[in-house]
Amino acid sequence: MVVASLNLSKTEKIRDLEIPIIDLSANGSEVSELIVKACEEFGFFKVINHGVPHDVIARMEQQSYEFFSKPASGKQQAGPANPYGYGCKNIGLKGDIGEVEYLLLQTNPVSIDHNSKTISSTDPNKFSSAVRGYVEAVRKLACEILELMEVGLGSPGPSVLSRLIRDVECDSLLRFNHYPKVDDGAASPTSIGFGEHTDPQILTLLRSNGVGGLQISLDDGVWVPVNPHPVSAFFINVGDVLQVMTNGRFLSVRHRVMVNSYKSRMSMAYFTAPPLDATISCLPVLLTPQKPPLYRSFTWAEYKKAAYSLRLGDSRLNHFKARVNDDENST
Repeated sequence: MVVASLNLSKTEKIRDLEIPIIDLSANGSEVSELIVKACEEFGFFKVINHGVPHDVIARMEQQSYEFFSKPASGKQQAGPANPYGYGCKNIGLKGDIGEVEYLLLQTNPVSIDHNSKTISSTDPNKFSSAVRGYVEAVRKLACEILELMEVGLGSPGPSVLSRLIRDVECDSLLRFNHYPKVDDGAASPTSIGFGEHTDPQILTLLRSNGVGGLQISLDDGVWVPVNPHPVSAFFINVGDVLQVMTNGRFLSVRHRVMVNSYKSRMSMAYFTAPPLDATISCLPVLLTPQKPPLYRSFTWAEYKKAAYSLRLGDSRLNHFKARVNDDENST
């Protein structure tokens, strides 16, 4: 059933829809088919029985809570987000704002160890150890999901997608978002925590503390709430790069986060990205004379630069569509 929302836009609607939940411990071929179907229809799904140890998740969540519980002066020691480090309300570099504070980290070991010294002045090794363990576990999960995707797409041989994020030069990121509860009267139940956008990377693996607020958009003006799931689940969403590499078959889903005055929300997002010099193009198995590439080839560095040069809600992929030869079309 579709009902009118209380959002700022009177044209928006909220639609209740069941988001796919995929058990990764099930039969491999069936899981591959379910993942492909979810990516085509939603660009989003949940996974359970994913193999990420509970203690690894718990340690990372505890370190996140400890960081965001610091006074403002303590959090600001992590450095102004430009784009990495601590940020509050200002999202990115182009004037987008939201009811959020966040910590954005590069995931290479050298960067983790260096930044841990300013993030946790009391025990940087503890924070660094938690991040390293979490990144290793979720990268392994991301590789498994990407490999299952390629099997479902009929791609032969070693996985192209997982190789990109296994590369030691990969540009993957870890972002902690904290949405404090807003004082009564200061915000409506649908205040924007993080405005609508797509993720530019390959794949996003998200965990939250069980507080609602995340929504995805499958149609213009229609938003689907992603209900909290038991603590074991990860939320997975397709990014722009994966939409390009699947020739538009998978959907880079638009999403946003709403906040309210009742509970605070905390989430951890792992963004899988290739090395900066990696060339992004469609997987060969998805190209035919009848289905030429929808997007031109580009490097991740080129696309990342475009992503940071635009507003949060701007469509980046439109700038990278393949040029059609008018002479060929006319024959």
